[in-house]
Amino acid sequence: MPIQAPFPLANLPTEPGVYLYKNQRSEIIYIGKAKHLKKRVSQYFQKTKNQSLKTQFLVKNITAVETIITNNEVEALLLENKLIKQHKPKYNISLKDSKTYAYIKITDEDYPKIITARNARKSKNHPNEIFFGPFTSGFKRKTLTTLANKLFKLRTCKNLPKRACLNYHIGLCSAPCINKVNKQEYQSQVNHAKEFLKGDTKTIQKKLESDMKLASKQLRFEKALEIRDQIYTISLATDKQTVDLIKNKDQDIIAIESDSTNTISIISLFQIKRGVISGKKDYRFENEDPAQLLEEFITLYYSQKEIPNEIIINKQFYKNNEEKETIEKYLEKIKGMKVEITLPQRGQKLKLIQLAQKNAKHALENTTLKQIQEKLNLPEEPNIIECFDISNLGSEHVVAGMTQFRYGKPNKSAYRKFEIQVTKQKGTHDDFASMYEAVYRRYKRLKKDHQENPNSTSFPQLIIIDGGKGQLGMALKALKTLSLHIPIIGLAKQEEEIFLPSENEPRKYLKQSPMMLMIRKIRDATHDYVISYNKKKRQMKMKKDFENAQPKQVK
Repeated sequence: MPIQAPFPLANLPTEPGVYLYKNQRSEIIYIGKAKHLKKRVSQYFQKTKNQSLKTQFLVKNITAVETIITNNEVEALLLENKLIKQHKPKYNISLKDSKTYAYIKITDEDYPKIITARNARKSKNHPNEIFFGPFTSGFKRKTLTTLANKLFKLRTCKNLPKRACLNYHIGLCSAPCINKVNKQEYQSQVNHAKEFLKGDTKTIQKKLESDMKLASKQLRFEKALEIRDQIYTISLATDKQTVDLIKNKDQDIIAIESDSTNTISIISLFQIKRGVISGKKDYRFENEDPAQLLEEFITLYYSQKEIPNEIIINKQFYKNNEEKETIEKYLEKIKGMKVEITLPQRGQKLKLIQLAQKNAKHALENTTLKQIQEKLNLPEEPNIIECFDISNLGSEHVVAGMTQFRYGKPNKSAYRKFEIQVTKQKGTHDDFASMYEAVYRRYKRLKKDHQENPNSTSFPQLIIIDGGKGQLGMALKALKTLSLHIPIIGLAKQEEEIFLPSENEPRKYLKQSPMMLMIRKIRDATHDYVISYNKKKRQMKMKKDFENAQPKQVK
């Protein structure tokens, strides 16, 4: 049987990434990766019957989730592995904590070679070693290593022999051992291999595609298949973590995103340790100038936190290079060594900042409901909001409509229509009585459904009434009759004021604030829905009157 998730599933991103489950003490208890974060996390709360005992215990202890969006599933797997080692979550330890991913290393020798390395630690005696990875697939790593050696004719021997080996005679090695290639020429081969492993594969792929077509024309199909596999393997070289070349310096990636009115800003900060993303934090700010905010954040944050060698940003907060240098010197004084602030325009650093921006934008989308909760003093975040409106044409065709929004998005399967009965009984239209009837009927039914099956029915965390104090009072009366305590507000059309049951005077908020934009969007959707229903009822009545007015044919 499905169980209620302790956080809004609809707000989760649909991109690949990593999810971190937390308990009520905010401790990370499980870390996982997913190709589609929303689908994967939702699965934990859908089927309890087929879940293992361990997973059932895990789900019972989950109170919150944090997500980190990545560019692809491979990158998510690498980040998952890194975070598991860092946090050692309770429900990961026995399965994944001991797992490691290997690297490709270019050795620091007169004639370097490409080999597999179990870690990315540089030897003191060989400071010029270069590492690529980590690689989640041993097969891919070995294939890439073999292909790089073969394409660029690098040596594979442990020590340089005194005479040429078989690889030279079959054209797989340039034979530095017998001076068939000098150091400069050999280093050029190594540099090409380095570019290949960094992902610069276009030139090589074009050459291989040409070779494959030629082999196919010559009916050498086995050779053509071999080259096809090589092309596929090369394409894998670009499908790995954004930070693939292990670096000596640590980096922080800082992206700021603001809403259209600059009312709310989100700063996403990624930490890069030895070339691998090791953590992410989001910070939320209100009514701050984004340009000034970024500068203030950097100076304040790094007065308390560890300062990296490089800070990569997505927006310029300094007016000129002199201001930039002043902040760099400030950070340098605290750290005790050089610190660089970078605003990238291309390359790997731009990809990193775009990843941080993607996460900041997602966090920004989820802040409006929190703002509604805070501004209206609601007991919880209004993940489910229902809104009512009345439509009439005189005393005829009086109808009501209700829409439901879940996590800021319309849930049309839960929309409801009401043909008002009180008007038919009185013979005159009573807007207040109509609102009472619609609200009463909706929640009488919902209360009954909830009593029969509590897991399948959820009450809203906020009700919006399209109208002022009078309509709000009648809706509140309907709730009290049913002994229900649901937060409720009225939204008056003329001045877009919000009425609360406990306050005599309406509240006024900025009309273009994210909060008011969402509340009005829900109200407008309800208004359109009920008007559409009223029109349909009138059309049906006109059709019926027309049919009744037609003379009956005599048989």
